[in-house]
This record gives sequence, C-alpha cells and structure tokens, in this order.
Amino acid sequence: MSSPSSSNLPLIAIPGGYGLPFFGAIKDRLDYFYREGTDEFFRTRIKKYQSTVFRSNMVPGPFMARNPKVIVLLDAISFPVLFDMSKVEKKDVFTGTYMPSTNYTGGYRVCAYLDPPEPKHALLKGLILSTLAKRHDKFIPLYRSSLSQLFIDLEDEFSSKGKASFDDYCNKMSFNFLANLFCDQNPSSTILTTDKATKFFDSWLFFQLAPLITLGLPKILNFLEDIVLHTFPLPSLLLKCEYKKFYKVFNEYAKSILDEAESLGIKRDEACHNLVFLVCFNSYGGMKTTLPALIRWVGLAGEELQRQLAEEIRTVVRSEGGVTIAALEKMSLTKSVVWEALRIEPPVAFQYGHAKEDMVIHNHDAAFEIKKGEMIFGYQPFATKDPRVFERPEEFVGDRFVGEEGEKLLKYVYWSNGREIDDPAVGNKQCPAKNLVVLLSRVMLVEFFLRYDTFMVEAGTSTLGSTVTFTSMSKATSS
Repeated sequence: MSSPSSSNLPLIAIPGGYGLPFFGAIKDRLDYFYREGTDEFFRTRIKKYQSTVFRSNMVPGPFMARNPKVIVLLDAISFPVLFDMSKVEKKDVFTGTYMPSTNYTGGYRVCAYLDPPEPKHALLKGLILSTLAKRHDKFIPLYRSSLSQLFIDLEDEFSSKGKASFDDYCNKMSFNFLANLFCDQNPSSTILTTDKATKFFDSWLFFQLAPLITLGLPKILNFLEDIVLHTFPLPSLLLKCEYKKFYKVFNEYAKSILDEAESLGIKRDEACHNLVFLVCFNSYGGMKTTLPALIRWVGLAGEELQRQLAEEIRTVVRSEGGVTIAALEKMSLTKSVVWEALRIEPPVAFQYGHAKEDMVIHNHDAAFEIKKGEMIFGYQPFATKDPRVFERPEEFVGDRFVGEEGEKLLKYVYWSNGREIDDPAVGNKQCPAKNLVVLLSRVMLVEFFLRYDTFMVEAGTSTLGSTVTFTSMSKATSS
C-alpha cells in the first residue's frame, strides 16, 4: 500500500497530555500495569484522542525515570521515524525512559545504549557484525545439533508426563548453542553449560527489565509490587559476584573475539562485557522470547497449517539433499510463518528515540510537529497490527507474506528495530543478529516438522513473553 504524503495532510497539534507533575506519571503507570493493562492502555487512548499519535507518560515514571513524557506512535506509518538516525538520537534509550545501572555491565555503556554517531558504536557494532560473519558456517550444523538434544528432552518428558513444557528446555538449548557459537573451544566443562547459566541470566535480565514488568500477582499485592519493581532500581550488587564468574569464562574461552577487539582499539575488558551482553541479553533474551512465540502461534494455528509446513519442508529437504541455506530459501511458507510470528508478537515491543531537530511526522490521517529533544516512543505490537496495512491484523495468517504481494508487506515488519527489508549496519541501530534470528526460527520449524506431523499446545504468558506446553506430539509418518 502507499502511504499519504505529509504535505497532503492537515497539520494538527498532538493530542493527549501528561497530567499533573509527578501524579500524572503515577496515574499512567497504575493504568498501564494494573487498571487497564498494556494493550488496553494504548487502545483506550487511541479511542479517546481519535489518533494513533498522542502524548502520554510512559512507565516506569517516578523515581526511575527523570522524564517519563513521551509522544506515542501506534501505527505503521509514523513508527519508522524511530529508525531514521538523521532524525532521532538513540543514546541511552535501549530500555526506554530509564537506563539500568552500568554495574550490570562492568561499568560500561554497552553498544545497545550507544548512539550511532558515538565513536565507540561503530567499533563495537562492527566487531559484532564481524564476529557473526566469521561464524556463519557454524550456524546451521551447531544449531541442528542443539535442537536434537532439545527434542530428546521434550520426548522424554512427554513420554513420562503426557505433556512437555517447551520453555525451560528451549532456554537451555538456546544458551548452549550461543555458548558454543561464541566460544573458541567447547565450554562444556564450564558453568556456561549448566542450569546455573540460564537461571542466573534469567535473574540478570529480570533485574534490568523489572521496571517494565508486572508479575501478575493478586490485586492486594499490586501496591507492593509497584514500589519494589517500578519505583526504585533493584540492587545490582546482589548479582555482582555471580556475574564475575561468567565474565571470567567468556574472557578465557572467547579469546579470538577479544583479540580482534583489541586490534580495533577496544579495551579487552570493555569488549568482554559487551560480549556478555550480546550473548546473554541480546541473543539469549531474544531467543527466550522469539522461539516460544513461534511455536505457540504455529501450535494454535492448527493442523492444516502444520501439515502444509511439513509437506513443504520435507519436499524441499528431500530435493535439496539436506537442510542448507539454499533449501531454506525455497521454503516460501516456512519463511512467511516466521515473519508472521515476528509481526504478531515481536520480541522487542518498545522503541524509543529523542528528536534531534524540530520535525513533522504523519500517520494515515494527519501530520504532527515534534520539537527537538522530545522523546518519541513506539509500541510495536500496535504498529505491526495496523488494520490499514494488514488485513485481519489480529489473526495469525501463516501465508501472509507468500508471493510477490505478500513480500511487499515486509517493509511493515519492524521487530528488529528496522524494516525487515533493511540490513543492520554500523550506522544504524538495527539488531546485528537480525538475519540469524530469522535463520534460527526457520531451522526450528524445519527440524520440528522433519520429526512431527502435527502438535497441540497450551499457551500462556510469562514476564518476558509466551509460555508453551505441548499436549500432543504426533510423530512424522512420512519423510
């Protein structure tokens, strides 16, 4: 579809507001977490202001954020301004209106918090892109090996209990894959491949993201939760000693990456803390949300889609002689299903940026003026379910991106902090592992449907995304 030019639209004042100082932000926080919930918070304000662009406070508010005031973007047309590095500054906005203590990352502002014009951003992101490129040939064989153990674990639990929880086994598989991918030698004798790793880094993620999370406790405990999680930062000191143990393993086992970092002029210590963040926040955190969401939506889609996937995957693998990049590229339905899962449940819901200059943005209906320095906030699950871009936006449509017309919609898939048709570079903030995430999601489906015809799931939610329990797993009857 073509979007209207801002010059053809009326310029109107941005509706909404922030309420009384301090109290307005508290009210919005309570609405967001407890009275309305996230989606309803935005939905009611779209209806109230008759606009997908409006002013509001954003969580966590006092006393975590110095300034909770944002301009909210909730449609596919206005949202991409957040990807334009000439218009927005991305300094220290990775987690939004607040920034976790650098004590979680060895005292350094890691790459995720740097703005592209900062000199270290190009060095660090360049290192990440180089590291991934050098390991490209390991992606599929190493991941398939990790998935083999995942399916063994799932089948063992399913045979003994009649159902199997996907999440814990997926977390373990994901972390083992990442540890082996980024380490120069097998870290099997270290704490990286024990249950301690996933348990610790789940806590490490939670401590940093707690201001954005609610635990779903009984209403009587909402006030206590709000004080503990959203008002004051959790003490990083509680995790410091354990973090050092994992840091030392990466420092010892990822020497080639750290050697390259030093050759680029990056301090070895800083590079190692960035590596820990890349592996354990960006990558593990991403897989922890993306893979369960993928299985959830394919499971809920039902038998017809599952059988179509199984037929496509087995036919292509047979004709291509194995699971290869070339084979994956020929699986049009499989590719579409992965993109659709990333559209309907993006692993990162929020995007932020400060306006670098006075600017005019627009949605479908009007143009709006934003002043230099104002914080812009986009809630991606609404932008990627824009009903004026996507038909049946709330439904999981597996073949949505199949064919020439379907692929035209990929420019409205934003999960990677950029358009799906764009690629990460040192000059932008698009996820450096964007293509790897898509690849791993495709291989997950391929390996699943080489083993099973159909499956059924019970789906739920956790603090960081979807939860999935298999209630039926029908083994493949044909190859």
